[in-house]
Amino acid sequence: MHLKTHKLVLALTLSALLTGCFNSEDSTTDDKASTAQSSSSEIRVAMMQPPRTGLSPLSDDAFKLSRWSTAETLVNLSDLSVAEPMLATKWQQVEPTTWQFTVRQGVMFHNGSSLDAKVVVNSLQKALQAAPKPRILDGIEWQVRALDDFTVEIKTTFNDPLLPSRLSSPQLAILAASAYKDNGRVVPTNAGTGPFVLTEINGQTSAKLERFDGYWGEKAKVDKIFAEYVPNGFARAAALRTGEADVVEAVPVSQIAMMDQSQLHEVAMPRTNTLYLNNQSKVFSQFALRKAAAQAVDREQIINTVYENHADLAKGLLGPALVWAEPVREKNPRAETMEIQVANGEKIVLGTFTDRAELPEVAVLLKQQLEAAGFVVELDVREYAQIENDALAGKFDAFLLSRATVLDSGDPVAYMQSDFGCKGSFNLGQFCSEEVDAALKHADRQPLGELRQQAIIEVESKILEQYAAVPLLHERVIQGESTKVKNAVRDPRERRLINQFTEVN
Repeated sequence: MHLKTHKLVLALTLSALLTGCFNSEDSTTDDKASTAQSSSSEIRVAMMQPPRTGLSPLSDDAFKLSRWSTAETLVNLSDLSVAEPMLATKWQQVEPTTWQFTVRQGVMFHNGSSLDAKVVVNSLQKALQAAPKPRILDGIEWQVRALDDFTVEIKTTFNDPLLPSRLSSPQLAILAASAYKDNGRVVPTNAGTGPFVLTEINGQTSAKLERFDGYWGEKAKVDKIFAEYVPNGFARAAALRTGEADVVEAVPVSQIAMMDQSQLHEVAMPRTNTLYLNNQSKVFSQFALRKAAAQAVDREQIINTVYENHADLAKGLLGPALVWAEPVREKNPRAETMEIQVANGEKIVLGTFTDRAELPEVAVLLKQQLEAAGFVVELDVREYAQIENDALAGKFDAFLLSRATVLDSGDPVAYMQSDFGCKGSFNLGQFCSEEVDAALKHADRQPLGELRQQAIIEVESKILEQYAAVPLLHERVIQGESTKVKNAVRDPRERRLINQFTEVN
């Protein structure tokens, strides 16, 4: 009861302090902001995290570009994770390691240049040459060339059944040649092909977009998008309550009771709250202590206390949003000894970030649970942009992360390669296992369907047997939408938010 009272007081305080921070223009009064909105059919979006790399499409910032419908890929992924045409109209596997893609004709970039095979090859080459590579390309080497003005050939090093789905990753968006600078930077303003043109990037504060009337598909129904980055979850909720935001990413569970329920939409996510254990740290390089940490975790307490039962208990890395995972897992139960391990005063540093409002509270509970098991725990909690580099560098013994598991291709192999492969670009646990790498390689070569699903669960089992990470729960993200908004996209994969069909009255 004390925790909920504290949440209520904090929320009301932040609501009072932060009302008025969400202004799309330089207006200084609510009246001016209201007038501006009514006269320009602008939709205001409160984004959860600020960009990390200036909105480069070669980083996770790419998902902002796709959520605003400004950058597009060759292939789209349907709600059922089926590859569909986008900037490519068709494709075929002409040989086991050779694919050909037909580029859509008549597409114009926001800067007025035209889409053709040469531009597509340029974008894909920039992604292949990036350091680090987009994670969908972990372990991938392609040879890409233009066969003619509107045909692109991609040669792979193995028979890759997932290639069209890989090309749906927002990190492989096709941008105009002008976006790629000599110093390696990628500047996406006026460089996409989507229904909205990105016109302004205001650092880690906001971004502005306008309708692109030269769009190759159906034109957007709103004139402008104003996106503001609001890492504080209580502030995002306050922006929706006060009418300063029309669409809000990730309303904190603690705010639900104070919100208009008609404005809240719960979406089951392929996202897992995971405690990554640093396999190279002094403490968690020891298998017994990794197991002791895993055994100390009380998932039910976390779900009941922090998420107020708006989450699903994790039985593995992959949750109920992947409906096939649990049935396959039940057919292949993971053997586990019941021997209890305990710590003996070992000191660890547990890191997490504030951008997802629940994570600091989860970290506090984890601290208590780990200390009850004999660890001495120090917490380090910051905004994600301020902590990511340290986490990737292995400066924490443990790191708590809310992680999307099918973010890039609709298939979890890429996530597993990135997070648990020896050369993974997002390996927070500094984990490396020849056995897991071999299993990942095997899984990635399986055709889509039952064989691939079976191989993926075998990889999951091997990762969990090593206690490389401790899955806690699977999130249900709560998206906030003003009742004035129609057709905002509620996307479990977090690729889409505002598109050409979104309206605001």
